[in-house]
Order: sequence, then C-alpha cells, then structure tokens
Amino acid sequence: MTTTTSNRYALAIDLGGTKVEAALVDPHGSVLASSRFRAPTGRQSTSDQLAESVRAVIRQCAAALPDGAELLGAGIGSAGPISVSRGEVSPLNLPAWRDFGLRAVAESELPGLPVSLRGDGNCIALAEHWIGAAQGVKYFMGMVVSTGVGGGLILDNQLIDGPTGNGGHFGHVEVGGEDAPCGCGGTGCVEAVASGPKTVEWAQSQGWTGTTGEELAADYAAGNGIAVSAVRRSARAVGHGIASATALVDLELVAIGGGFSHVAADYIDLVSEAITDRTPFPFITKVRVVASALSSDGPLIGAAALVHHPERLSNSAVQS
Repeated sequence: MTTTTSNRYALAIDLGGTKVEAALVDPHGSVLASSRFRAPTGRQSTSDQLAESVRAVIRQCAAALPDGAELLGAGIGSAGPISVSRGEVSPLNLPAWRDFGLRAVAESELPGLPVSLRGDGNCIALAEHWIGAAQGVKYFMGMVVSTGVGGGLILDNQLIDGPTGNGGHFGHVEVGGEDAPCGCGGTGCVEAVASGPKTVEWAQSQGWTGTTGEELAADYAAGNGIAVSAVRRSARAVGHGIASATALVDLELVAIGGGFSHVAADYIDLVSEAITDRTPFPFITKVRVVASALSSDGPLIGAAALVHHPERLSNSAVQS
C-alpha cells in the first residue's frame, strides 16, 4: 500500500501535572481520535509510576497506527522546566521527576525514530501559529491558564525557546503588587496568582466555601462577590503579565487556552481590560487577546508540530 502525505503521522505526547496524553496527528494538524490515550500522573506518583504512564500511552498510540501509514517520529510537550539538549524534564507539579530523561523513555519505546522535546507552552504556541488563532501573525504569544500557567513565544515566525528550551515561560513572570509564594521559589508570579488552584485557594482565604474551579465558575456566573473578585484577580494578573511581555517584545496577538480560562464567559475581556488599565502606551495596548482556537487539542497538535514543522524551531536549545 502506498503511503500518502496525509497518511504520515507524528506521535504527539503531552505531559502535565494530572495526566499524560498521546495521539497520532497528521500533517494537517488533525488528531486521529481512535489513537488518543491518556494515563494519570499527579504529585503523589513515583518516578516509576510516571514513567510507566508515559510508556503505556506511547504503546497504545503506536499500536493504533492505521495499516499502511508511516510514523515519522514523536514530539513531546512537557510541563517545565526542561532541558532540550539533555532531553530532561523537571515539572514543578511532578516532584518525583527532577532532571528526568523523558526523551530517552520515548526513544526506548520507539527505536529508530526521532523524538523531539519542548515545553508545553512552546507547543501550544506552535499549534496556534500552525492551524489556530495566530495563523499569519509574526509576533505572538500562546498561553494556557489551567493547573499552571504556561506560554510560548513566536517572534518573526520563529519559536523563541532559548538555549535551554525554557524561553516564553510566562507563568513565572512576576506581577507588580502581588506577593503570593510560587513553587518556583519566587513571589507574585502569574502562575501563583492566576492559575486555577491558586485562584480557588485565594477565594477560600476570603471566606468562599467552595472547593473547585467548576464551583467558582458557577458562583461567578451567579454574581457571588468573592468569586467575582477571585476571577477578576486572576484575569488582572494575566493581563498585567501580557502588558509586560508586550513591552519587551512588541506582541501583536496573545491566544489563551486552558481549562481555567473558561471560568467566566468574559475572562478574555477581563484580561484585555487589565492591559488597557495598566498602560497608556499604544504599542502595548494594541496587542489583541483572543481565546485559543484549538480547545483541548492544542497541546497535542503543538507536540506534533515538532515533527511535522521542524523549520519553525530555533536551533539554540539543541546546540546548548
């Protein structure tokens, strides 16, 4: 059977704080639904448990390759920090893994195939730039607001990931006027203020009696004062961080995804308002903020872009 261009797949892997997911993605950025598998991760998992979850989804995904199709390689998007040159990851939300050789695990399951590793925020940016909200935009940041806050930068159509692969780590930009402690060791980071769990924690500290982001969303919609303040606080931190990033690299567009970005129907509008409120500079306020166009598929599509579109990657991280 002849292998057509559309029958050549990348095995995409997305590693996060609660799960690892894998799927086959074709050259057009379409996820093959029957190849999508996930396994749990989590703060309490041991190193062996995490590694077995990764191996399990890779095996299941590879076994789902259609007859006559070609597997080109694998792309991994991981929570960070990471080291691209060493193929290692140290996700803040997975304490059992520090300087863990994740790329080597994937290579052992896929002998003879190339495996590329980048931060999950960078993969989200690649996905949006490839087939999402940022098509044709030269200066762009893709970001996620979820269990954590991550981001990735596309400048002059090139992913800017830096010498270690951690460029664009938006979640650890500090927000003025905030002193919330962050898992990175800093204070006032966007992630420490704006992520779903941290926003829930803040609301609870103000007397709110709920326990989940879903409950916070319902109470926000119902007009609960604490819930409204908590969501606005999250959006304000994201907006101020975007303003700072735009001051540095003159962004045209920011696309926001992630589960917590849906906590309120007007969350994106609140982020945009925070940018305008913070600065009078037109070159900053001109940045547009939009919702992700890719929903939950973005991280996998971006990981697949590492295989299908290596020309979009810089070489600095590989050469370090």
